[in-house]
Amino acid sequence: MEIRAICQSDKLWEKTIEYALKCPWKAGPFLGRAMKENHFLDWERVFIVLKQETIIGFCTLTKTDCIPDVSYSPYIGFLFVEEKHRGNRVSEKMIRQALSYAKNLGYEKVYLVSDHINLYEKYGFVKIDEKKDLWGNNEKIYMHLT
Repeated sequence: MEIRAICQSDKLWEKTIEYALKCPWKAGPFLGRAMKENHFLDWERVFIVLKQETIIGFCTLTKTDCIPDVSYSPYIGFLFVEEKHRGNRVSEKMIRQALSYAKNLGYEKVYLVSDHINLYEKYGFVKIDEKKDLWGNNEKIYMHLT
């Protein structure tokens, strides 16, 4: 298994767009469209997990997420792992890679938005806030020190 941080110039960018657009998780196609329209800043990345050249999951590190008007940045988002590969710490490995990348960029803290309870705490995230997202849903904002 390999985790790669990719940007628009990467040869796997188009393959990842196709994968995200066909993703069974409702946020996957949203990511695919954002990638296709290049809604990424120069330092932002999509992290993909490859197992024998096949993409089995992804996440992002971006400046913002779905909570408007907050000063928190950057965010790990769009965290997805195919169901048959869950339970093998794939999410944790992607999170660790994204945290390391953020630290190399000079960030001391990284944030994550979720409505899950007791999921991201096991990876060292701490709930710091709760706000409404762009669609009016209550979401928790978690923070992790790099």
